[in-house]
Amino acid sequence: MKKLTTAYTFILFLLGFSLLEAQSKTGFEKEKSEIMVMLDAFNAAAAKADYNAYFNLFADESTFIGTDATEIWNKKAFMVWAKPYFDKKKTWNFKALKRNIYFSKDGKLAWFDELLDTQMKICRGSGVLEKINGNWKVKQYVLSMTVPNEVVDKVVPEKAPIEDVLIQKLKS
Repeated sequence: MKKLTTAYTFILFLLGFSLLEAQSKTGFEKEKSEIMVMLDAFNAAAAKADYNAYFNLFADESTFIGTDATEIWNKKAFMVWAKPYFDKKKTWNFKALKRNIYFSKDGKLAWFDELLDTQMKICRGSGVLEKINGNWKVKQYVLSMTVPNEVVDKVVPEKAPIEDVLIQKLKS
């Protein structure tokens, strides 16, 4: 009888744990869906040159890191840099090809990586998001160009003269 009671207790424990696990996944699925919509809107706002919609998706204290090693801006500096492109409607049009989203245990922070179809071919966007006043906001965004391993030996000599100067400057 004792073995049977222990078995029932164990089964009830597993069912309870499974239910809690399912509920937590459901909660993050909702958040994941919100983030997918937000990141798609982020890319669409840039493509439409909608300056306000695009920058409203950044947290007030945020960072944008571009493909060039010298491109790292806080939100205000990035807004200044980007304004002429938005004004001339000469912005970028990125479309997500694949996206992964991850969450902190408390669900208040998320981070993502995505492969993007861009005018530079495949790029990688990655970043950190924070839920602020009920809305997901970009805290950090990093845009990287991908370089297929088969052509790295061709790309490095192209960028070496430019980046060798920067490397020396950063070392001093």
